[in-house]
Amino acid sequence: QVQLVESGGGLVQPGSSLRVSCAASGFAFSDYHMSWVRQAPGKGLEWVSSVHRDGSYRNYAESVKGRFIISRDNAKNTLTLQMDSLKSEDTAVYYCAKPRSWDGNTWANYDYWGPGTQVTVSR
Repeated sequence: QVQLVESGGGLVQPGSSLRVSCAASGFAFSDYHMSWVRQAPGKGLEWVSSVHRDGSYRNYAESVKGRFIISRDNAKNTLTLQMDSLKSEDTAVYYCAKPRSWDGNTWANYDYWGPGTQVTVSR
């Protein structure tokens, strides 16, 4: 069955960097676009970034543009999000997700997602 497992979250100070990763299995990873989404405490789902199935195109939410980089390794079935210049407002649970099309701010826009990894940005 489809499995998406995130790792790499943690507690960091503002201005720091962190990399979160996702291991995918149970489907033809290289055939599908992939996304990162996040959910902050008490808030709704927020789309963060998506990458084309072959890695040729990437898109970012305005809130993270210039600070985050999404990448994928289709040989290893992994998805990565490099996060730099982290801010307190980046605090959220980060989910690796397989979108139905490209992006979206509701769970209905995604076929599958992992259990998430907590990222906390605080002094």
